[in-house]
Amino acid sequence: MVNAAEIDLLRQDLAVEARRMGFAACGITPAGEDAARMARLDAWLQAGMHGDMAWMEARAHHRRSPQGLWPEARSVIALGMSYAPARDPLELADAPERGRISVYAQGADYHDTVKKALKALARWLVSEAEKRGLGAAGVKVFVDTAPVMEKPLAAAAGLGWQGKHSNVVSRDHGSWLFLGAIYTTLEFPPDVAASDRCGTCTACQQACPTQAFPRPYVVDARRCISYLTIELKGPVPLEFREALGNRIYGCDDCLAVCPWNKFAETAQRIKAFLPRAELAAPRLAELLTLDDAGFRKLFSGSPIKRIGRDRFVRNCLYAAGNSGDGGLMPAVQRLITDSDPAVSDAARWALQKLGRNSARLP
Repeated sequence: MVNAAEIDLLRQDLAVEARRMGFAACGITPAGEDAARMARLDAWLQAGMHGDMAWMEARAHHRRSPQGLWPEARSVIALGMSYAPARDPLELADAPERGRISVYAQGADYHDTVKKALKALARWLVSEAEKRGLGAAGVKVFVDTAPVMEKPLAAAAGLGWQGKHSNVVSRDHGSWLFLGAIYTTLEFPPDVAASDRCGTCTACQQACPTQAFPRPYVVDARRCISYLTIELKGPVPLEFREALGNRIYGCDDCLAVCPWNKFAETAQRIKAFLPRAELAAPRLAELLTLDDAGFRKLFSGSPIKRIGRDRFVRNCLYAAGNSGDGGLMPAVQRLITDSDPAVSDAARWALQKLGRNSARLP
């Protein structure tokens, strides 16, 4: 018979230990199926809104519930680590000669930082469960590289609610939480799910440069700049290239305008998330010269490294075309003969756009 008092005490100590390890938020939800969550996922996939992210459909059966991935799981410990920025993520909108990199990717790869803390917390949990006579606890940890529905699980565990931009919004941390989860065979009493506090606000919907929200709470990845600059292989559709502006990796617009961010504390205590100087406001002129070796060196230890040089330079070329800076034309011209078809296509587009802009100059 499970000792309910001991489980409850362990739950309290878990929250304290999570905070000590750098997590700003911690909550628990059951690992069983949730019919509404499953229906939303199915409808989204059937509408094709996942775009080219075929793995989401291929492993949908695992995403539908934690027990679909691991039948022995009884509880999900949802955790959030704050990466609230010290500066306005939108301030580079008026600096077209520089590339805009999403806040989360300006520092070290969050996967490494979050997963290290998750593993440490899971080890602590296993040890404590045994010490307290609760038996051998099974655990599995996940960041976002496995078929886990981190956002709805975090909302169910009380970390925040899924806002109209579909991301988790916290009363204490705004829209700036890296999410992780520990699945465990321990059966904890669940926390209360968060209440939706978006109200009548539509700031995130209005801020989207590509109208990626067909309706509140639903994002069409095929129109989302984060998807277009990170996940999409090959050329970005013509209709979205100007809307990219100078965004070269991800997009923070819908997150940055959320009014709840005023309560978020800057995440200065997690040094890994602080922006690297060379990534906070990089010059397009320098990025356009990157070969594969230079790209790997610059983005060593960064989540940007996973998209590869070709996709990244493709993005930089769209930004160059949107910059109106005729001084970038020589660098763009050299990339017309690039071996990657998407890069050469982007170079031709950028050169034509810069040429039209220069023709209008007095």
